[in-house]
Amino acid sequence: MSGAPSRHHHAGVQPLVLALPKGRILKGAAPLLARAGIVPDADCLEESSRRLRFGTNDPMLDVVRVRSFDVATFVAQGGAQLGICGADVLMEFDYPELYAPLDLGIGGCRVSVARPVADDPEEDWLRYSELRIATKYPSITRRHFAARGINADIVHLHGAMELAPMLGLSRLIVDLVDTGSTLRANGLREVETIAHITSRLVVNRTALKTRPEAVTGFIARFRAALAG
Repeated sequence: MSGAPSRHHHAGVQPLVLALPKGRILKGAAPLLARAGIVPDADCLEESSRRLRFGTNDPMLDVVRVRSFDVATFVAQGGAQLGICGADVLMEFDYPELYAPLDLGIGGCRVSVARPVADDPEEDWLRYSELRIATKYPSITRRHFAARGINADIVHLHGAMELAPMLGLSRLIVDLVDTGSTLRANGLREVETIAHITSRLVVNRTALKTRPEAVTGFIARFRAALAG
């Protein structure tokens, strides 16, 4: 049985751990995992499952399911050796411990600046020296506005960014946008795209050095899955 404890002692070598993000990217990654020959325990892809660590059809690979924002941290800190991670998270944290060999082409969206529809469309917000901006991407936001000579006064939120201008917390928001329907439903419109985002395969650099055959083997399987 794939969840049996004995699978963790394959000739004394611990299985590699692949960190997967919960939510829509996980759904997008499922066909890719299948093409790479990676079959996690059945409940891994079920939102209702309370488990966080799962076996796979390969005794030398386990899967963990974490918040999309945490995948990069788990892999960078060595808790997982591989992961699937949005480029937005890589841009935000910029961990030197991570190597991102493959663009998986899934989870496509964008990091954008948005403002209230009710704002004067003629008003040039680029003329301000400081702007208050609500976002869960403080690093990306500061870098983007600093390049325009604007100091970004960050209101750091983890969700419901769209409420910030409505409730007077900020002038603008920087958020991940897919269809834009949430922005429109809350009286906001996109005014600038900072970056187009897809998900990447990320690898811990130390694991690549200490277990090169195992890690590069999985990179090759994902590369073949993309080619196929």
